[in-house]
Amino acid sequence: MERTEEEAGRRRRGRTAALIGTALVLGLVAGTCTGYLVQAGREPTPLPPLSQPVLAQARGQAPAPLPASQDRRVRTDGDLRELLLKKPRGAKHTEWLKDGVRWLDLTALAETWTEPGEVFGDLVRDEFRRAAMTVWEEDGYTVEIRLTQFRQEEYTAATDAADDAQGWAEAPANDSWLIPGTGNGRAYVMTEPETEPGFEDQYTAEAHAWRGDIAMSVWVTGPKPVPKKKIMDVAERQMERL
Repeated sequence: MERTEEEAGRRRRGRTAALIGTALVLGLVAGTCTGYLVQAGREPTPLPPLSQPVLAQARGQAPAPLPASQDRRVRTDGDLRELLLKKPRGAKHTEWLKDGVRWLDLTALAETWTEPGEVFGDLVRDEFRRAAMTVWEEDGYTVEIRLTQFRQEEYTAATDAADDAQGWAEAPANDSWLIPGTGNGRAYVMTEPETEPGFEDQYTAEAHAWRGDIAMSVWVTGPKPVPKKKIMDVAERQMERL
């Protein structure tokens, strides 16, 4: 059966590659033999001595360890809930979280997403360690803060978590600003409300950043547009605690 031009071109290209590969193999064999013959005719070269000069040991005292107030790892390895921002004076905790703070295990954290099964697998892959959250109500707004900590034995998962959250928050209807002192941390404010039949319209602002092995997320929700000052203030003060 007659081949098409395209099929013939593929066959020729494959045959050319095989010929080039054969030539390379023959060249390597010939080069190896030549090199062996040249090396065999040379006088043996003496090996360097095994002993090495003794290195002088540094003198003086080793630097003192950082105090706990300056060693961030000491703080982040403690009770993660203690790093959550405290509710402001005059604010109150919600009815479903009266004690103010809550641990989130792997399952509970995954269930905060619309696709919990997929998120569960992602968290396992990302070496999830633990998470904690706090919620309070103030001036008609609900404020939720979540800290998620990763083991980071393979890669910097906290950075990826913050970057992913920022990607989901990006939308044409949102205004956004960098959070000072956080590198690439960012805050977003919705200019249009979320609408759902039977429910009051809700405006949302959110902020996402990371520090070390902890990813931070903040959400502020209410019936009125969330001021930029409010979301930025909560995000900045929470990052200062990390």
